[in-house]
Amino acid sequence: MDRFPEACVERTVEWVDTDASGHQHNSAILRWVEAAEAELFRSLDLPDYFPSAPRVQQVINYKAKLWFGQRITATVKISALGRTSLTMDFKVTSDGGDVAAFGTVTTVHVPSGATSAEPWPEHFVRRITARDGT
Repeated sequence: MDRFPEACVERTVEWVDTDASGHQHNSAILRWVEAAEAELFRSLDLPDYFPSAPRVQQVINYKAKLWFGQRITATVKISALGRTSLTMDFKVTSDGGDVAAFGTVTTVHVPSGATSAEPWPEHFVRRITARDGT
């Protein structure tokens, strides 16, 4: 389904990304996913997303190890846009194309000063659902 946009970033697994056994630390996956998420919302010109979209759920499935020096690609794609929530599917692949991790991240819209989720602003919904053919 191409209804929603996606973005990806490429990175090299750095020493700081590894644990004592030499492969990626579990937290590295989320950092790479968050970098792709930032790229997505920069490309949509929605800088107001980050200060108002706390995570309410993260699911990570680990399938393979990534090693120091290896190149990876982290891809996020919006998979659902609700009235107050947004879910992104993600995957992190190795330079050989194997999926190392996949999962979902769900956020909700909590504007500055609010104490609970509120509907996404109209400009946000328009940007997320607009498809310009690129």
